Amino acid sequence: MLDWLRLVRLPNLATAAADSLAGFLICWCAAGNVGWPPAACWLAVAASVAFYAAGMVLNDVCDVETDRRERPERPLPSGAIALGTAATVGRGLLTAGSAAACGAAVAAGSPWPAAVGAALTAAVWIYDRHAKATVAGPVVMGACRGLNWLVGMTAAGGPTGAHQWAIPLGMAVYVAGITLYARDEAGRSRAALLAAGAAAMALGLAAAAAHVWLPLSAGRASFAATFQPENWLLLWGVLGASILYRAVQGVFDPVPARVRAAVGNAIMSIITLDAVLLLPACGPRWAIALLCLLAVFLIGRRLVPPT
Repeated sequence: MLDWLRLVRLPNLATAAADSLAGFLICWCAAGNVGWPPAACWLAVAASVAFYAAGMVLNDVCDVETDRRERPERPLPSGAIALGTAATVGRGLLTAGSAAACGAAVAAGSPWPAAVGAALTAAVWIYDRHAKATVAGPVVMGACRGLNWLVGMTAAGGPTGAHQWAIPLGMAVYVAGITLYARDEAGRSRAALLAAGAAAMALGLAAAAAHVWLPLSAGRASFAATFQPENWLLLWGVLGASILYRAVQGVFDPVPARVRAAVGNAIMSIITLDAVLLLPACGPRWAIALLCLLAVFLIGRRLVPPT
């Protein structure tokens, strides 16, 4: 079981769930809805988790020859899990994700969750089979994360307005930066590549912050009366600085342990970032509930590594 949990990157599944759940809630709350989210929300979350797990399994299936040289302890090169079995499970998870996205579309009465699920299926397949080793790899991986947000947002009837579109765009760029930063994590990374990855992460964080400052600049903020945008921007800045600080350490000392630590921290922080993005639309209760997914990540990280 631990081999399978390692294959699907158990800790990271919590970040996929956080994206789609936050995406749904942001659009759901912004439309004035209250109460427990409907079935469309949970089907979107299930789709996100299945797509992420499928991507991780098929990633290792496609990389098995490289892993035999660089990471022979992983489940597939070590023989702990048969290659054919992993390929079948990966395709099954991809199918399950598509089915859940279609279910979310039916429950929401909108075709867009199904369309986003189809796009996410294609993006996962393209990344694992063709794009990962190319210059387009980080872009496609970032697109997967942005589409993951959109699965949840479209299930709630969004996104509506440029400020909501800024979130999946910004998080896509942020994850593209993580992917670029982690490209050589198995060996000694190149400082220039790490710096480019850190810069992309910073750009993504700045873009996602437009979720708050775009409405403010237009003078039409619809946040709760108790919400203070200046405090939110300060919180976002401190959180972003803490992530980038670890990344910059890797730039100046690009040893594998430091680079992997920065990558793991940047991935784990996705849950916290999602919770903070949720604050303006839904308030602290849902943000705290989303933040509880950190427990899943931290417990999972004790069992298997996130990268």
